[in-house]
Amino acid sequence: MTLVRAKKHLGQHFLTDKNIAAKIVDSLRPENKYQQVLEVGPGMGVLSDILLEKTEYETYLIDIDRESYEYLQKKYPKLGTKLINADFLAMDFAANFTGPLGIIGNFPYNISSQILFKVLDNRQQVVEVVGMFQKEVAERCAAKAGSKEYGILSVFLQAYYKVEYLFTVKAGVFNPPPKVLSAVIRLTRNEVTQLDCDEKLFWQVVKAGFNQRRKTLRNALSSLINKEKMTEEPLLDLRAERLTVDDFVKITKQITANR
Repeated sequence: MTLVRAKKHLGQHFLTDKNIAAKIVDSLRPENKYQQVLEVGPGMGVLSDILLEKTEYETYLIDIDRESYEYLQKKYPKLGTKLINADFLAMDFAANFTGPLGIIGNFPYNISSQILFKVLDNRQQVVEVVGMFQKEVAERCAAKAGSKEYGILSVFLQAYYKVEYLFTVKAGVFNPPPKVLSAVIRLTRNEVTQLDCDEKLFWQVVKAGFNQRRKTLRNALSSLINKEKMTEEPLLDLRAERLTVDDFVKITKQITANR
C-alpha cells in the first residue's frame, strides 16, 4: 500500500517506534469501566495495530485526513463503520457511542488544547484519555498549584480528572520528527459529577484570574466580585497560580453568596 504523506497543516507526525506504541496502548486502564476506545488521528495505524488486538474493548478510529482514512480502509477492511472519516472536534459523542468512552491518540500538536477542551465538554462520557502531546502542554496539564506551568488548562482538567505525566518521548521516533520533545499523559475521570459551585462562574473566575496572572485575584477579578463584602478573604490577596481547584471553588461560592 502507498504510504500516507504527513501533512503539516494537520500537524501530523507519525509515530514509527512500535515499542513506544505498545507502551502508550498499555497505559489504557479499561478496568475504569469503559468498553469502547476511540483513537484520534491514527495516521498509518501504528497504535491501531495494537489496539485492534485487544479484546477487552472495541476500538474505533477517527481521522479527518481522507488519505489516512482510505489507507486504513485497505489495511483494516473488517472495521467497517468503526473507521470514521470526520473531524474529532465536531463529533457528537452521544450520537456515536452508547456508554463510557476511553480516548487515545498521538494528537496533532496544533490542536492539542482544543482536543482537551473537547474532552472537558464531554467529561460525563469520556472516563479516560491516554495521549501524546507536546511536552510543554503535557507538563501544563499535570502542573500543580504554585508552579510556573500551572494555568487555566491545569485547573479545568484537574477539576474533573486525575492527570498523570507518564513518560517523555524523543523526536527521533516520529516521521517527520517534530522540533520539540513529546510526552504521554493519562487523564482518569474523578468522582466529581458537578463542582460544588456555579460551574459557569467557576470557569469565568479561573479564566479571569489567569488572564491577568501577575495581578492578585482581588484586582484580576474586580469585575466579578463585590469588593466591599469580600474584604476579609485572604485567597484574593494571592495570584491565580497559587490557588488549587478547591480554592477556586471556594472563591466562586463566595462570589455567588456576596452578590
